[in-house]
Amino acid sequence: QVQLVESGGGLVQAGGSLRLSCAASGIIFRFVTMDWYRQAPGKQRELVAAITSGGSTNYADSVKGRFTISRDTAKNTVYLQMNSLKPEDKAVYYCHTGWSSTDYWGQGTQVTVSS
Repeated sequence: QVQLVESGGGLVQAGGSLRLSCAASGIIFRFVTMDWYRQAPGKQRELVAAITSGGSTNYADSVKGRFTISRDTAKNTVYLQMNSLKPEDKAVYYCHTGWSSTDYWGQGTQVTVSS
């Protein structure tokens, strides 16, 4: 029973910060890549950031230098620290991983950035 539970979304003014959390269960967390995706209304879901089991990270060009993905293996949790938020960052953010040839998604957490 794989579960990904996101938290930390909310409303913030442009230039502000939020930290999203994704608590994972039902997987061997230390062995998987964890990702954050986002989807804005009327747009396709896009990959925002990823972190491998070895700690390597990748970011979408639009968030480089502003967002940081990290993981705490002891807590089976992945984080997305979002700084210098822009109105275009407004979206539902989803935690994602793959396990046993299956994609798993969190329920999503809303991030709203006011201008």
